[in-house]
Amino acid sequence: MVFSHKSVLLNETIEGLDIKPDGVYVDGTLGGAGHSSVIASKLSKKGRLIGIDQDAAAIATAGERLAPYGDKVQIVRSNYENMCQVVKECGFSKVDGILLDLGVSSYQLDTIERGFSYKYDTNLDMRMDERQTLNAETIVNEYGEMELFRIIRDYGEDKFAKNIAKHIVAARAKKRIETTYELNEIIKAAIPAKMREGGGHPSKRTYQAIRIECNRELDVLRDTLDAMIDLLAPGGRLCIITFHSLEDRIVKTNFKKNENPCTCPPSFPVCTCGNKSKGKVITRKPILPSAEEMEENSRSKSAKLRVFEKTE
Repeated sequence: MVFSHKSVLLNETIEGLDIKPDGVYVDGTLGGAGHSSVIASKLSKKGRLIGIDQDAAAIATAGERLAPYGDKVQIVRSNYENMCQVVKECGFSKVDGILLDLGVSSYQLDTIERGFSYKYDTNLDMRMDERQTLNAETIVNEYGEMELFRIIRDYGEDKFAKNIAKHIVAARAKKRIETTYELNEIIKAAIPAKMREGGGHPSKRTYQAIRIECNRELDVLRDTLDAMIDLLAPGGRLCIITFHSLEDRIVKTNFKKNENPCTCPPSFPVCTCGNKSKGKVITRKPILPSAEEMEENSRSKSAKLRVFEKTE
């Protein structure tokens, strides 16, 4: 199966990056190189694009798609949490723009054996990087009930988290839970029939929660934003596309803090904490997909783009 992923908010992101032809750009979630192929097309011979992804299938597809741009492009299989190191190894100390598109790709959702989707009956997996040992099956079968409850409540924002965790633990005591359909049945049984009507697929939130835990998605995002802003050259921009409220909240809060890091009480006449602003938030409100885009690509519906610019 070809790695396909319709690039969400493509034009808005390219505009947000404000590409300089001779600049250095990093796509931290390369995927099928939808955004990156447009970035590369805007670069001069001096310009550089560094593409990072942890998924082997993405690396293979992006390599083919970006081949026409030759040595303007460097592709590295890694997690974007290692971005500073990757950029350094590529020979740069600062970059002019960074992009993160945090959605799960259509390819990952639709490749049945990857186990990302509740729609297909397959082994529980959900690893974005297949080299790692922790997978969805391990989480479902080996995490404690309180841990499962916390993950489903916090990452899935599911009001039936407690009951779902309880049902998972009861079911696995009889037999190890190995497939997506087995897990679907357990989740379905944990949610009252009345509540299952019209609320989308009952497994949706739990799958999101397990995927986030499996790939440490929120931790990686939270722990790397400051370093990415520090990696930007003056005038450089960081563009981040999020797909759920948890990610968006982390980005919004971090951008605000980097724009105004002063911790002095409002009553102080002058700042004494010494924290200096690193830049400005370009998007006071997040940029959302157009009605046309949402109609063409249903997976863009929850997308939000936020942009931060490093000051001179």
